[in-house]
Amino acid sequence: MCPCPSRRQVLLASGGGVTMVGLAACSAQPEPEEPTAGETLVALADVPVGGSLVVTTANGVELVVAQPTEGEVVAFSAICTHQGCSVRVREELLYCPCHGSEFEQLTGEVVSGPADEPLPEVAVQVQEGNVVTA
Repeated sequence: MCPCPSRRQVLLASGGGVTMVGLAACSAQPEPEEPTAGETLVALADVPVGGSLVVTTANGVELVVAQPTEGEVVAFSAICTHQGCSVRVREELLYCPCHGSEFEQLTGEVVSGPADEPLPEVAVQVQEGNVVTA
């Protein structure tokens, strides 16, 4: 008689491994990429005063660019600090569609979880009417 595992044992064992890999992938937070310094992101005139918008750099990094007061700009990673999904502007907040975290759009601070860390700041400045990475 063969000491080999039964078909059921093999299926159960392999399914558990896939589940563990899936859970591990869900819990891993990707490190946000850094944008290249000196890259023009958006015209300042396109960023609403008191609001924000999501932009994508030439190398695919998603950022939130905000203009708290006229002429003042700030930027944050658009990658949710909970599990790495991209946030979107929704009314007066930044919203993560994956798990519902909300962030203040002018500061990147957490308004409601499950995220418990603010969005990382990205250095930007205004040059010749454009928002540029610093």
